[in-house]
Amino acid sequence: MDAIAAAVASSERSHTGQIMVAVESDLPLAALWRGQTARQCAEQAFARLRTWDTEANNGVLIYLLLADHAIEVVADRGLRSRVPEAQWAELCRRMQQFLRDGEHEAAVLAGIEAVTDVLTEHFPAVAGAQHEDELPDRPQLLG
Repeated sequence: MDAIAAAVASSERSHTGQIMVAVESDLPLAALWRGQTARQCAEQAFARLRTWDTEANNGVLIYLLLADHAIEVVADRGLRSRVPEAQWAELCRRMQQFLRDGEHEAAVLAGIEAVTDVLTEHFPAVAGAQHEDELPDRPQLLG
């Protein structure tokens, strides 16, 4: 967890976006009964954790569902018009390779690196400007 928090903090020095990592061990029983997908749970976590609540609407959630070996990326509206959905899907596919090998931390670190590249391209840090850390850097453990 410390390596992930450090990677998020380091990332956020190169752009004005915000990255949040959420880890859920398994789906809640109610979600299973409703037939929710990992994507739907990630979108709910995005809302519940207020990842959308950043000044520039450029928050990104990296969501890891351990039980299903699933990983999802949910981007705020400030990125939706700039980054095609296919780019986020490819990012998830690359992280999924690490998950298949049981390398959960490596998957998240690879995701942070890829999201950093996207955020640096679209929301680069401004030299000399003060940048508030709006979301926690430490991974959020759900359920």
